[in-house]
Amino acid sequence: MYFYQHLPEYINPIAFSIGNFNVRWYSLAYLIGFAVVYWLLIYRAKKDNSLLKISNSVIIDFILYSFIGLIIGARLGYALFYNLDYFLRNPLAIVSPFDASGNLVGIFGMSYFGGLLGVIISSIIFCRRNKINFWQWADFVVPAIPAGYFFGRIGNFLNGELYGKAANHWWGMYFRNESFLRYPTQLYEAFLEGALLFAVLWLLKNKVKLKGNLLAIYLFGYGVIRFFIEFLREPEQALILGITRGQILSLIVMFTAIMVYLHKTRKACYNNANGRNNE
Repeated sequence: MYFYQHLPEYINPIAFSIGNFNVRWYSLAYLIGFAVVYWLLIYRAKKDNSLLKISNSVIIDFILYSFIGLIIGARLGYALFYNLDYFLRNPLAIVSPFDASGNLVGIFGMSYFGGLLGVIISSIIFCRRNKINFWQWADFVVPAIPAGYFFGRIGNFLNGELYGKAANHWWGMYFRNESFLRYPTQLYEAFLEGALLFAVLWLLKNKVKLKGNLLAIYLFGYGVIRFFIEFLREPEQALILGITRGQILSLIVMFTAIMVYLHKTRKACYNNANGRNNE
């Protein structure tokens, strides 16, 4: 139990160094996440290619588009949603790895919600350039996404960040040499938003009745889990009726998912009634 509770203190967030350049486990975890998503998409393309004729090169192009969209969206989302006043005063800090004194400090601060929006926008651009139906592509891609997210949250844990509130339970952990336990919310998110959501979507991926709706299911599932996890995360300033910024964004994601699902369902019913292809 002692080892478990002190586990974060035993982890060096730096995997290795090359001169003065440090490579963190956090970065490696994200790369592993992208690699896992790529492998799952290759696997599915070989096993079930009924929706689209997909080559390895197309999947690689998509991963590249997604990576760029994720990085840009996550960084801009952090600046917009979480620290707007600072970045309005220091706009270069959004992209500059140097502080005001010229010291190399790296770039810290990413937003999942911004990254999500960035990936969706980059996916739309990718589909238009490759003349692929966006909803078909979403059905193909979305079931693999939570698997990559699992490794992203493990990266947060290895980096010793995004931990939870003080915990009075034995399953809490000590972070940053503090004298009290905290909820390891990074691990909660890894298994709920990552592993659990992956298992659900992977089981649903071939359901004909859900055609075109897997993106909405993913968004709603993530929003629900994240909303409740926020109660255990290190608290940020409540904005409305005790609800945090993260919970407000989660509610927006859930509402968007419901609207997308209703729109797709109504469209499918209309097309079926008129004998049209419901793509």
